[in-house]
Amino acid sequence: MARARAFGDAAALYERGRPPYPPAALDWLLPRTARRVLDLGAGTGKLTRQLVARGLDVVAVEPLDAMRAELTRVLPGTRVLAGSAEQIPLDHGSADAVLFAQAWHWVNPARAVPEVARVLSPGGTLGLVWNDWDKHVGWVAELGRIIGETRDQDSEPQDNTSDHPRVGAPFSPLERQDVPWIHHLGVAELLDMVASRSDVILLPPDERQALLDRVRLLAETDPALAGRPEISLAYVTHCWRCYRP
Repeated sequence: MARARAFGDAAALYERGRPPYPPAALDWLLPRTARRVLDLGAGTGKLTRQLVARGLDVVAVEPLDAMRAELTRVLPGTRVLAGSAEQIPLDHGSADAVLFAQAWHWVNPARAVPEVARVLSPGGTLGLVWNDWDKHVGWVAELGRIIGETRDQDSEPQDNTSDHPRVGAPFSPLERQDVPWIHHLGVAELLDMVASRSDVILLPPDERQALLDRVRLLAETDPALAGRPEISLAYVTHCWRCYRP
């Protein structure tokens, strides 16, 4: 809970540093017939604005006050509600699709699954999406090592992560699609992105600054990055979908 709530102290960092989602991921996650879409755990609206841009009827639900305030600032015309996956402030059958962007690993599936099923219309889609760094790229792997991500997640299955999300009944079996893509950003955005991670937010200030200094040094000295006005950060976006009967 401390890690989840930490985002409330870094809403502006999150807004500046976090990437969008590739259009191909949304194409796969959203059925063509969907019109009413719920963005759950919406944060500062990184996914919400992309849904709005598609002309959809979008409601964003977010539990943290600071994140909702940032979302409302960015998307003043969008309906933004306080709530969570375990307690959704919407009526039965009020959404054609419910999407969780970078958020399903924070929920309690035992409580969230029946609640999501409640607000979905029959045949509605539950979509889960995560942006993960592509650590097959040398400097990206080094970035992961700097912030302590040294374990091979593919060889160590974990509970309810981007590689192993838990949903279950009453939904259909999960389907998966991976979308590789490149996000272009500057050094300042890279530092904000790293600083917006929950594990980094919770570090003591001196340790957090030391870590960010190492990231800056990487950007200034790695042959793939040094002297470039723009960084190309490789991502693989993991997409999962299933359907309410």
